Amino acid sequence: MSPPRLSPAETTALTRRVTLMSVATAAILVTIKLAAWIGSGSVALLASTADSGLDLVASLVTFWAVRYAAAPPDAEHRFGHGKAEAFASLVQAGLVFASAALIAREAVGDFIAPHPLRQEGWAVAVMAVSTVLTALLLAAQGRVLKQTASVAVSGDRAHYAMDLASNLIALAGIAASAWLGVNGLDAAAAVVIAALLLWGAVGVFREASSQLMDHELPDEARAEIVRLATADGRLANVHQLRTRASGPYVHMQMHVDLEPEVTLEAAHEVIVAAEKRILEAFPAADIIIHADPRGRAEPHGGAFAEAAVTSRPKTQ
Repeated sequence: MSPPRLSPAETTALTRRVTLMSVATAAILVTIKLAAWIGSGSVALLASTADSGLDLVASLVTFWAVRYAAAPPDAEHRFGHGKAEAFASLVQAGLVFASAALIAREAVGDFIAPHPLRQEGWAVAVMAVSTVLTALLLAAQGRVLKQTASVAVSGDRAHYAMDLASNLIALAGIAASAWLGVNGLDAAAAVVIAALLLWGAVGVFREASSQLMDHELPDEARAEIVRLATADGRLANVHQLRTRASGPYVHMQMHVDLEPEVTLEAAHEVIVAAEKRILEAFPAADIIIHADPRGRAEPHGGAFAEAAVTSRPKTQ
């Protein structure tokens, strides 16, 4: 995922708004689906209701996580609280796995002992409304993700993308069972929903794990950082560039070469100017730049830093 290009305050405002919308949507979906399931007895609708119930829990977790992640650094968390978003995404992935297991169990039971549906028209209407509400939420989340790099919102969106698919599948299964009189179609729809949820959970887990494991920013972002840093000809040879994302923040550190005869004051001026250029493109960045005397620098920074640089292309 691309690094954040907004300030932490701007990112927080957007994510707070969209996560509140997510909680409200999930609460509405759970209420109407539960009422429709009680009236119809559809196992596909039960599957979709369970999915929305866990979506509500996940949305509440995300609602809390984006607020905690945006909290400024403190004495105990000098790098901020951004990893809270990745932890929230792991919770979301676990809930999706649980939802898939519940749905699969109910579907198998209905295959073994199928039962006719009741009040099919009401069930179809509820699923149609659920589909529209979910699509509207996905559109809002998509707009936010174009401006932020919130892994928590991304995970929440993955939930609702699967929820939209499950709504459509449940709608098709209920309608087919009602109009064709084949009860097994309803259970078959539930099985497909469970499979989609499992696939979505794997994607959420992988994205959250990448951030928790301090995965490097995309190569395009790293190249832009180097370009911005070296825009001043006095600063060259960016090396040992290390980057990572943490919620609404992005951390980067690098070594650069300056002429040996440059004074400390002049070196400070060049480095601060480079930081400002980078901050224009990455307003949420925490930047550390270390200056080396060009042609006279010796390997330093510890074995960890030297090992890191040997694993990246020489241009970095």
